[in-house]
Order: sequence, then C-alpha cells, then structure tokens
Amino acid sequence: MQSEVKQVQLVEVGPRDGLQNDPTLLDVDTRIEFITRLVDTGVKRIEAVSFVNDKRVPAMAGAEAVMAGVPRGRGVSYIGLALNTRGFDRAVLAGVDEVNYVVCASDTFNQRNQGAPRAATLAAMHDIASKARDAGLPCSLTVATAFGCPFEGEVDVAVVSEIARQAADAGITELGLADTIGVATPLNVKTLVAAARAAAPGMALRCHFHNTRNTGIVNAYAAVEAGISVLDASTAGIGGCPFAPKATGNIGSEDLLYMLHRMGIETGIDLPKLIEVAKWLEGALGHATFAQVSRAGLFPAAA
Repeated sequence: MQSEVKQVQLVEVGPRDGLQNDPTLLDVDTRIEFITRLVDTGVKRIEAVSFVNDKRVPAMAGAEAVMAGVPRGRGVSYIGLALNTRGFDRAVLAGVDEVNYVVCASDTFNQRNQGAPRAATLAAMHDIASKARDAGLPCSLTVATAFGCPFEGEVDVAVVSEIARQAADAGITELGLADTIGVATPLNVKTLVAAARAAAPGMALRCHFHNTRNTGIVNAYAAVEAGISVLDASTAGIGGCPFAPKATGNIGSEDLLYMLHRMGIETGIDLPKLIEVAKWLEGALGHATFAQVSRAGLFPAAA
C-alpha cells in the first residue's frame, strides 16, 4: 500500500530521552552545543529538557540553564517534559515553547516512572492541560508503554483508547503513542493508531518507537503507512527509559531520515549534517552508539 504521507516532521528527542539513560553525563554547555548542532541541520521540534527530580534522573539536571542557552529566533519549538504541576511551572518559567506530559498505559510502570497510580496521573493531566492553555502553550500527551509493559505484559488497547478520549476532553493538542520498551510490531502500530483515532477524532497523533528488539524502523514505516506524519527519533539511536529493565535506544534519527528520504518523503532536515552530529555526539559520549546510517553512509554516496 502506498502511503499518502508526503512530509514527516521529526521530533528530535536525543537531548532529553536520548541522554536521560546514557552512562555518560554531559554538562550543560555540551548539551546546549548538541541542541545547537541539531538546529543547524534544520530540525524544527526538539525535546530539549525535562523538569524532573535531578536525583532520579541526574542526566537532566540543569534544565533551566540549558533552556537559557539554546538558540532562539530560528523557528525551532523547544519541548520540555513535565510529569507534574511543579515540573510544569518550572517549564513555563524556563521558556519552553511546548510542554509534554506523560501517562503510562501500564499502572505498574506509571507507579515506577512517576510515583503515582495511572488514575492519579491521568486526573492531573486535566489540570496540566488547563494550565497550559492559560499560559498559551501547546500541551502534548505521550502515552508511555502503550504497546506493552515489562511488568504487566500486554496492554489492553481499550486502556489506551480511554486515555486518548480523556486527552481530547482535556484539550491536549497532540497525542503520542510510545513503545517505551520496544515490543511493538507493525500490526500493533496500525491497530493502536486506528483505536486512538476512533477515541479522539481529529486529534494530532505522533508515534515514538524504541529499537530494543530491532523493530523500531519497521514500526515507523507502519506508522507512516497508517497516516502518521509526526515521529520521534534520537540522533545516534541513543536513549531509553531509566525505569525500563534492559532498555536500549530509540530509533536513530539518521536511520529514520534515510528511510523517509529514500521513500520520497520530505522532512526539511539535512541528513549529511545530521550524520555529522551523530559522529560528534559519539565522541562527546565516549562510547559507541546504536544507529546504522552514520556508520554505513548514504546511498548513493554523498558527494
């Protein structure tokens, strides 16, 4: 089946979801340089920081300082992750352009990730969405463990549908379906996208895949086939959730862009430049990373 999607927006999550689980802690200046290099490639949406407890996620310390140093005036929307009202208030004061809130489809994972039952986190979403409207900020919701949980196993599609319905009622501007532990298959993707559309008609949808079991790119393809035009990815394929056992990286931004560009789908991002960012990042982290295209190169070879 030929996808009708002709343009895909990449949401670059490397500076947040990518770095949060890496063994190397980058300082504020290096994180700002990473973001600046991404901006230079043409990326227009970047999940730059998270406003969480520094003791729980040390890699995300200094969020306010990072936001104070990112390049402005270049049409880039910087996203801050907030898991509660305190994090939301910090995000607003730090000058983010968008706020991303998270509810886990799995109650056990929600308790471990956010220290509260899913029902409580979902209830708080309505308050966060209201505060975002008052502040004039778009507020997206990512449904973590939407495709499966390391503690509970399979996740009922009906649970995700109910979260989507409540998100629409709350005025959430975009719903992200996240395969936090990398267990989804293309059929799962198409099924869940259809269910989310039915539960929240007209809501913008985004997908977020991890490559834990080497299905991330094919799941991204399935999402595009299902009409999704916004996808998360992380430069060099770094990342993973600190609270997910055996977590490995996100799909690599350069791998995703290679596939999309070869399919004739526009992204507005300079892929050779992004590959150079991936190589720079590997040096900054001091260890090998996970994406493939930065190793294999482009085809046909770049001039």
